[in-house]
Order: sequence, then structure tokens, then C-alpha cells
Amino acid sequence: MALLTERYAEQIAGVLSCFDRIVITGTLPGICYAEGMATYLRIRGIRLFDYPRFAEPLRDAVRANAERLAAEHGLTIEFVRSAGAFREDRVQAVLAQRGTAPGLVHIFSAMEPCAAFTPWHDKGSEKTTLRYKDGTCLHYYFYFLDPEFGLCYLRVPTWAPFRLQFSCNGHSWLAGHLQQAGIAAEPLDNTFRTLADPVRAQALADSFPVERLHHLLDAAAAQYCPVVTRFAVTYHWSIMQVEYATDLIFQRQADLQPLYDHLVRTAVHAVKADQVATFLGHTSFESHQA
Repeated sequence: MALLTERYAEQIAGVLSCFDRIVITGTLPGICYAEGMATYLRIRGIRLFDYPRFAEPLRDAVRANAERLAAEHGLTIEFVRSAGAFREDRVQAVLAQRGTAPGLVHIFSAMEPCAAFTPWHDKGSEKTTLRYKDGTCLHYYFYFLDPEFGLCYLRVPTWAPFRLQFSCNGHSWLAGHLQQAGIAAEPLDNTFRTLADPVRAQALADSFPVERLHHLLDAAAAQYCPVVTRFAVTYHWSIMQVEYATDLIFQRQADLQPLYDHLVRTAVHAVKADQVATFLGHTSFESHQA
């Protein structure tokens, strides 16, 4: 069976595959699990039942840092009860007034689930340790514009072990590099309406700079979660979610319009989850744990 890109080659002006939404988590080695945190406290002579007393000053430091950054940038921390689409729409409204200069854009706060530990004493073994538990704490979402990666956010909890979440968008990164390379492109939402040189654009997309992204992650963690210095370690970053998109740019809207409804109906009724990654000829991705 011919691929969609082959079947409609005469109607398609360009094809571009690139990273889209990227979500990365950061954990602190040695204290991100219950026994690791317990060992950290024991070495420093801190009673495990004093764990809350140990964590509270760190919580206050994260709050103070967020308030300081807000004051320095003339921002008001906005508390939200629901996340997701509201945050994204609100940030776009802020950008419409603020402009696209690099720097901190907005700060949200929200009460959300978090990883936490609780002291526990085993009467049988007479040993005290920490146990993992699902907790809830105040989180901060720091939205900022990076000169290279565009709009990003870092989600910072106020409770140890301070598991971070970072997000950026590969389309935003690519749009900036297309502009620098002098390749005419017209963004449309999360894709491109027009693209002057798909071949050069694909070469740029394939050169996504992982090492520079790693540097950005470390810098953002140091700025927005400075309590990390207390533990004398750096964050370990791991991929939580990566979307890889293939954009098909048709010559005319009239060429796509009759095809679009057919594609949507076919996808809804015929395409299964394990076929999605092979829909345009790409090999299915497998999940591995290191």
C-alpha cells in the first residue's frame, strides 16, 4: 500500500518531521527514593521522625525564591485551581501584551499531587525508616522564553524530594532556527502553513541539540529550584513524553479539504494505538527503562 505522502505527492508542497511537545522530568540522585532520603538524613544526624521539620525550611526557600523572582520581573504569581489549557491560553495572552523578549514570562501556583515520604517504625524489627506516600503540595510553574528553545516551563514542587517537570516544543525551536537560516516559513498553531525549503528545514530538524537542552535544564533548575544546592548533587533528567510530528503541507487548501474528513474518519475507526507510529512509514517506538 502506498504511503499517503506518495499517493498525494503532486498535491503536497513539503513534508517535515520534527520533535513537537517534549516533557522531561528531573530527579535528585540519592534522595529521590525513600531509603536514599533516609540515608541522607542519618548521615547528617537528623532523626527520621524530624523529616517534616527538615523539609519545611526548604519549602519556605522555594516559596521565597518564587516571590523574589516575581518581584524582580514585575509579575504577580497567579494561583490556579485547574491546570492545562487555561495556563497555555493565559500565557499566550500575557505574551500578546509583553512581547517575545527572552526571560521570565509568568508564574502560576497550584496545589497538586507530589512525591513525599513519611517516617515509619517497624515494631517487629525495631527499625525506623521512611516510606513513600502520595502527597499534595504547592507547585510553581515558571514560564519563560529561552533565546533558542522558545517558550518553556519548569514545574517546581515546594516539598522534598523536589521532582521537577520541564516542557518545551520542538516546533518552536525549529521556527527560530528557520528564521536564523533565512528559510521562509509561516507558523500556524503547532505546525507550518508554508515552508520555502523542506529539505534544508528537515536537516535543521534532525540536528536538535540535546546537549544544549541539557545545559538549559541545569540552568533552569538552579534558577527556579535553588534548594538543590543543599544536596550537593545535580539533577538527573529523563524523558517523560516526546511527540514526534510529521507535517504535510499541501499546495492548496482545496487539495486537502476533501481528503481531511476521510483521513479523520479512517483514523478514528481503523487506526489502532500500536499503528500510530507507523502511519506515515515510521517504525513503532518501544519503551525501555534504564
